[in-house]
Amino acid sequence: MRVVIVGGGLVGALLTILLGRRGYDVHLLERRADMRVHGYSGGRSINLALSDRGIRALERAGIADRILPLTIPMYGRMIHHEDSSLDFQPYGIAGQAIRSLSRSLLNATLLDVAEELPSVTLEFEWRCIGVEPEHPAACFAHTATGEQRRVECDVLIGADGAFSAVRDALHYCDRFDYCQEYLDYGYKELSIPAADGGGFRIEPNALHIWPRHNFMMIALPNTEGTFTCTLFLPFEGKVSFDRLQSRDDVRAFFEHHFPDAVTLMPTLLEDFENNPTSSLVTIRCYPWVVGRTALIGDAAHAIVPFYGQGMNAGFEDCRILDELLEQYNDKWDEALAAYQQIRKPAGDAVARLALDNFVEMRDKVADHLFVLRKKIEVLLLEHFPELYTPLYTLVTFTPEVPYEEAYRRGQANERVIAEIMALPDIAERWNDPAMLPTYRRMLERHFSTADGT
Repeated sequence: MRVVIVGGGLVGALLTILLGRRGYDVHLLERRADMRVHGYSGGRSINLALSDRGIRALERAGIADRILPLTIPMYGRMIHHEDSSLDFQPYGIAGQAIRSLSRSLLNATLLDVAEELPSVTLEFEWRCIGVEPEHPAACFAHTATGEQRRVECDVLIGADGAFSAVRDALHYCDRFDYCQEYLDYGYKELSIPAADGGGFRIEPNALHIWPRHNFMMIALPNTEGTFTCTLFLPFEGKVSFDRLQSRDDVRAFFEHHFPDAVTLMPTLLEDFENNPTSSLVTIRCYPWVVGRTALIGDAAHAIVPFYGQGMNAGFEDCRILDELLEQYNDKWDEALAAYQQIRKPAGDAVARLALDNFVEMRDKVADHLFVLRKKIEVLLLEHFPELYTPLYTLVTFTPEVPYEEAYRRGQANERVIAEIMALPDIAERWNDPAMLPTYRRMLERHFSTADGT
């Protein structure tokens, strides 16, 4: 069977590896030039945070050992307060970490692995201009020469991102639902260079956040000692991108709101001028499968980046589709139907989680009551793991729990934590061992079974 994959980004490349290793004749066509030859066009990348769901997919593909050495573990959030003081908030229990990873380095490595497989063909600079989902077939135009071609296949998969050409073609199918929602916020990529002589200027094993209630900046480490920073700011308003029109505006804004960061960013003004201001969108659609044409990754469920799950969710799509092909003995019709049934609820849930986490990162992480809640959650996990698992742990470190189940259990968690926070003098007594029996009684009352249902 011949499988055509449209899009050679992270998800398309990983799916190519998985299907190539199953013995399929996989033909991947990518609109952009080969980044391994022509370089990666930066300025729009929010550094990746690889977590357990993504790692499990890489393990399924047999390439985790090639990818993990390219990452830096981040064991928690380093909060940069407005007075330049620091506060470290661990993500979970000791040893749990998400992993910072360069998008370009990961994409290039995945393409290298795919190209090593004898049944895989990679072609670049071919833009999808039309799809015939029922055949299936797709038409492509060469971005340099204008040459056009039609490619037939047994299965066509759109892995071509948030603004998918394959999905656009499915709009013309009867009863195809589509929803596109933008935040009023944009983002701009900035950078912190390595220290003189190499090394990191700030703590490398943390995701750095400068929360400022209505906006924020984050920074993730890179293996060469640099940090990729991302400023999230409203497009319009009193404090917004619209108000930063000159170098003096930018300098004054950063000196006022991020004073400890300014000294770390010698190319701040150049980065701000040269890198684009990009938008943030959530996309929902259905169905994901029309005939033997299917959507995967951002093409099916683009989300905002605030839970660090966009790539991980797309990689999980790939793993589950591959597992279903194995389960159904490579009967694609059955596997695709099951894939859509399983992953559509997960895609909707992770979109809600990402939007909720934006508010948490921007508004709450610097609040003392929020910090106390997080400490109590970790304590409950350590003492009563059979009764309580924090939402962040469910999403990030528990890949066997579907996103929609994690979301439901997170809502239940909120109720019990609210009851604990209402206890008298909880700020002083929260970690007193004498409180543990009270916590157990409350958890048992809220959660009737060990999985929190």
